[in-house]
Amino acid sequence: MTPDLQVLQAFLQTLTLVVLLIGLVGLVVPIFPGLTVMWLGTLVYALLEYSVNLMTGWDWFLFAIITILMIIGNVIDNIIITRKMRDQYVPWSSIFIAFTASLIASFILTPIGGLVAAPLGLFAAEVTRLRDRGKAFNSTKAYMIGWGWAFVARFLIGLAMTGLWMLWAWV
Repeated sequence: MTPDLQVLQAFLQTLTLVVLLIGLVGLVVPIFPGLTVMWLGTLVYALLEYSVNLMTGWDWFLFAIITILMIIGNVIDNIIITRKMRDQYVPWSSIFIAFTASLIASFILTPIGGLVAAPLGLFAAEVTRLRDRGKAFNSTKAYMIGWGWAFVARFLIGLAMTGLWMLWAWV
């Protein structure tokens, strides 16, 4: 490998690691597709490595595992949150209101605004539906617990994706 190619590869690895870390930190925000951003970073890395004939069968295998983890993480995220809320008999309409409030607040305010807007939107929808603040609070608590467990699952999957990419890029 020429010195110019080594410098370019080091830059690409640094940029990819930054994208992976941004995706990992972004997992805190429920509507930010952190795992997908991380996967896109590894996809670009794979395509650029392939363009200079540096991708091996092992590298493609690790990329395939990263892809499977991203898919599993995106699906399991929705299952955990929704299941926890449905266990409290929260209707789909209230879930939709919470998601919409989070989405709008994330665009108007910041992604952190979406973190606050989702449970507030859910609480408001449930108070309106149930006419009972205690039950509405229980629904909101179920959402927050579901979000917490979904975050843990996504974060662990994101760490695994990052670790696999490091193994691929640096070993």
